[in-house]
Amino acid sequence: MQPKDLLYLAEQFGNPLYVYDADKIAFQYNRLTTAFAKVEKLRINYAMKALSNISILKLLKNLGSGLDTVSIQEVQLGLHAGFTPDKIIFTPNGVSFEEIEEVAAMGVQINIDNLSILEHFGAKHPKVPVCIRINPHVMAGGNENISVGHIDSKFGISIYQIPHVLRIVENTKMNINGIHMHTGSDILDIEVFLYASEILFDTARQFKDLEFLDFGSGFKVPYKKDDIETNIEELGKKLTKRFLAFEKEYGRELTLAFEPGKFLVSEAGYFLAKVNVVKQTTSTVFAGIDSGFNHLIRPMFYGSQHVIENISNPKGKERFYTVVGYICETDTFANNRRIAEIHEGDILCFRNAGAYCFSMASNYNSRFKPAEVLWKDGKGYLIRERETFDDLLQNQIMVEL
Repeated sequence: MQPKDLLYLAEQFGNPLYVYDADKIAFQYNRLTTAFAKVEKLRINYAMKALSNISILKLLKNLGSGLDTVSIQEVQLGLHAGFTPDKIIFTPNGVSFEEIEEVAAMGVQINIDNLSILEHFGAKHPKVPVCIRINPHVMAGGNENISVGHIDSKFGISIYQIPHVLRIVENTKMNINGIHMHTGSDILDIEVFLYASEILFDTARQFKDLEFLDFGSGFKVPYKKDDIETNIEELGKKLTKRFLAFEKEYGRELTLAFEPGKFLVSEAGYFLAKVNVVKQTTSTVFAGIDSGFNHLIRPMFYGSQHVIENISNPKGKERFYTVVGYICETDTFANNRRIAEIHEGDILCFRNAGAYCFSMASNYNSRFKPAEVLWKDGKGYLIRERETFDDLLQNQIMVEL
């Protein structure tokens, strides 16, 4: 998208504003499917926790995607957006047994990552197909907050507990139709991912009636100039070769599944915010915007870096700014960042704002959540209205005391 398009949308729909480029989402989806084009049965399950707007879900459905969900509410949103139950996998962690049962009753694929839940579910529902999530004890990402494959992770059943899994399966005669792993986000080295894949293959050999292998995702996207990213094309060549060989060894055709979230939507997203104030202190020039970590928490929560551009003055002389929000706590988006000269009223654009940005927004400080717009075929479509005061009051009850 061009700065002029973003400025037009900010003028049309106000700010703060999230904008998503439909073409970029389609490009990333097709890039992934092309990389694994030699796999006969490939399934992409979009990890909707990254961005769960129903219009985005519908867009991905039209591209051929399935859904990876982590809550019954996400399952319900997926069904509402038009996905059929057989196109949805449910991969929760720490939810109640009743929630798992309720989702299974909808016909959705269940993915279990806990020995006690596995045994309970197998004893009660032995005929319902179940996928098992293993923990390969491989840390593929560089940040412990987004790596879920390490030994102390709460996610998955340890590969060292596979004998327990086999005992449960034998005792309950339950139907295991898939094996799943997810090592975490921001995979820097595909060789580490391929190493973890071998652990998945080794585990799969111990189950005779599998239908699919789910390799998770966590593919890294570039967040700044010259940033490294996961080489999807190289991964496609190497993992396809290995998967086809395993398929032949296993003796039946299997589905290769991934569950990308950030990879599909991160670079498609833009967050637009207006500069309320430029404040000079003894050592710092602050650019204070009409937003805060209530709208975009990733820089504060994960230490992530988003490129910030002054699209109102793109050719201005660069100066150093610390970009901050209006929340009554420290909410710093960037420290001493070189940005084209900023004036009050300018619109700043945060790139890579498609994944885990609006989906993690809140009403902290009783602020309204922003609107969302989908940019498609040169036109902006409002896909979520900006909140109003009535939204803050909804579900609250004023008790007469």
